[in-house]
Amino acid sequence: MTLFTDPFDARHRLTSGCACGRHASQADHEADPAASSEAHARGAVEGAVMRALFPHDATRRAFLTAVGAGTAFAAINALFPLATATEVFAQGLKPEKTDLKVGFIPITCATPIIMAKPMGFYEKQGLNVEVVKTAGWAVIRDKAINKEYDAAHMLSPMPLAISVGAGSNPIPWTMPAVENINGQAITLAMKHKDKRDPKDWKGMKFAVPFDYSMHNYLLRYYLAEHGVDPDKDVQIRAVPPPEMVANLRADNIDGFLAPDPVNQRAVYDGVGFIHLLSKEIWDGHPCCAFSASKQFVTEMPGTYQALLKAIIEATAFAQKPENRKQIAEAIAPTNYLNQPQTVVEQVLTGTFADGLGKVVKDPDRIAFDPFPYESFAVWILTQMKRWGQIKGDVDYAKVAKEVFLATDATKLMAEAGLTPPASTTKSFSVMGKPFDASKPAEYVESFAIRRS
Repeated sequence: MTLFTDPFDARHRLTSGCACGRHASQADHEADPAASSEAHARGAVEGAVMRALFPHDATRRAFLTAVGAGTAFAAINALFPLATATEVFAQGLKPEKTDLKVGFIPITCATPIIMAKPMGFYEKQGLNVEVVKTAGWAVIRDKAINKEYDAAHMLSPMPLAISVGAGSNPIPWTMPAVENINGQAITLAMKHKDKRDPKDWKGMKFAVPFDYSMHNYLLRYYLAEHGVDPDKDVQIRAVPPPEMVANLRADNIDGFLAPDPVNQRAVYDGVGFIHLLSKEIWDGHPCCAFSASKQFVTEMPGTYQALLKAIIEATAFAQKPENRKQIAEAIAPTNYLNQPQTVVEQVLTGTFADGLGKVVKDPDRIAFDPFPYESFAVWILTQMKRWGQIKGDVDYAKVAKEVFLATDATKLMAEAGLTPPASTTKSFSVMGKPFDASKPAEYVESFAIRRS
């Protein structure tokens, strides 16, 4: 498995101690958010200077290879005060590019990315962002990789899959913010209202939005815990969220584990009922994310910081229950979710009809917490490994740290008036089974039903 490496990080690791000289080890340095933020600024400045001196990639690489990164930057520093430039740089980055395109799928998981446009969060950061409604996740991925989009709304497993090369060549990708937690459900066709035990679902057909999705992994986990092999006893296929209700109505599928408002729209149209909220499988699980290529983050640090700050501030606004109806009004129209406002309100407020005659009140049906915990990434990678999507040895912790940019989120959450967590990992349980992010291989091996 090939992963990206930062030549500047490599240079720092060749020296004793840490990158800034104030910590006993590089691990201690990376655990200090202030130091990591400073290192990010220094790396961006160094990279900009190197690109200015050596505009061609091949020439730049040849120079670094010939003399070594440490010698190269020592020589450059004698002529150009990198430390001073870094200090100035860190005090306030200006966006290198202000006109941006950000792709999204029309689901409530994209709420912060969508609402930041009509509610002025992008404009506040000096950005002119066009949020582009997109048909499906494969299209989102391809347009982001081809640089038709500057950044994108992605499923939280997608940046990991792109980075490790699951199903394609690896491309360094990042996930600096989670868009939402919870916010999914298992919905079944009305004809199955008497089949509430998953053991009775053998032979049924289910839809998920994408192979590399929390929806796929949570559905598989739920089925397997009930003794149903998701590859042998049922059929699971990828269907774009906007097409799911129509497929349920046409009897092409028996149910789905889908993002909202798809589940609530099935209830609204009378073709399905909500069997289970995804928070009942894992309360607090990540769903969708704001993502960008490593190249975008590195080459446009000012734009990246402004964009991420806008989204984090929008996420903080969305987390407050008193703002949910206002948000529903802003994102329900045709150019965004294209849903009845009442459907969106039921999802965002957590007071909703379940399709079986009950009105349920669960204010945590969907929540908005931007922090990309590295333990979330490790769990996702264990499920990719469990179901055969990635082969060979996996350095779970390394991939998690490189893709889920917890340090950047910490800095910008604090600037947005939020309280970032003290640790980049957190403990949690899935269907009552505790997950230990320090023992991912043992976790994979603990499951009776698996492909790996």
